[in-house]
Amino acid sequence: MRKLIFYTMTVCLLFTFNLNDVKAINSNPEKAIVAPKPAESEEVQAMLDRLNEIKNMDMSTLTTVQKKELRKEVKAIKQDLRAVQGIYLSIGALIIIILLLILLL
Repeated sequence: MRKLIFYTMTVCLLFTFNLNDVKAINSNPEKAIVAPKPAESEEVQAMLDRLNEIKNMDMSTLTTVQKKELRKEVKAIKQDLRAVQGIYLSIGALIIIILLLILLL
C-alpha cells in the first residue's frame, strides 16, 4: 500500500512539469535577452584575464610542479572572486531552505 502511494505521488510530480515549456524556451537561443554585466573593478577584470590566460595555455609542455602551481593559483583566484562577487542562491535552493525552516520551526 505504501509503495502504491509513493509511486502515484511520484508520477503526479513528474507530470506536473510540462516539457513543452522547456522546449519553447530553448527553441530560439539567438533571441535570448542577455542582461548587461555590472561594472567590474580593475582587480576583478585582471583576475578574469589571468584565468583566461591559464585556460588557454598549453598544459602538455609544463612540468608537474608548474601544473601544481597553476592549480593553486587558479584556486586562489577563484576564492578571491567569490569573496568579491558574493554567493548567489538559485530559486530552488531558496524554496528548499524556506520549506526546511517552516518544517523545523
